[in-house]
Amino acid sequence: MIERNGLGRGLAAVLAALALAGCAGTARERPSAAQLETQAVEITEDYVIGPRDTLTIVVWREQELSIPRIEVRLDGKISVPLIDDVQAAGRTPLQLKAEITERLKEYITAPVVTVVVASIGSKLVYVIGEVSREGPIQMQPDMRVLDAIALAGGLNPFAGRSRIKVIRSQGGAAAEFTFDFDRFVDGRDLAQNILLLPGDTVVVPEERAFWR
Repeated sequence: MIERNGLGRGLAAVLAALALAGCAGTARERPSAAQLETQAVEITEDYVIGPRDTLTIVVWREQELSIPRIEVRLDGKISVPLIDDVQAAGRTPLQLKAEITERLKEYITAPVVTVVVASIGSKLVYVIGEVSREGPIQMQPDMRVLDAIALAGGLNPFAGRSRIKVIRSQGGAAAEFTFDFDRFVDGRDLAQNILLLPGDTVVVPEERAFWR
């Protein structure tokens, strides 16, 4: 059985890199698409569950104890058969798995539990500027720049399509990456459609006026 254990290993590496950038006196770094992609892909095991996240809980060979989909309540808890309420928010999937496993031992022998984050409702990305609907968007697994723009209703006619920015703030420092919409659509630079992280801001500026 393959187990997905959240979205967050590697966050420490991101924080360390951005902290070093701040110490160097650079207000805003400009990492490559590959660097930002690596930051997002490496975030797996240490993802911290929050309210409104949707989980899948499987207890091997115990179908009646398994839960295909359950949303973490605003109080941070979920209800699990036999053991009632369990604190989910503030824990990683591995920590929640350990808690459920231990409590189920009272009722079944050697329970084998899998906890998967099915969808993210507690984390947000922000899209501002020349889009149809500015504001926060609930993050989904594998969300990329183009996904966020589409969920914001797409670009306005006067959007600066070649100067879209992704700003990632961690630890008081900020990293900035430019997304050229037309180059991506034309197939000239597909790598720039990076995976987003919770808290990322996509900024769509207005197209500059050119005067003779």
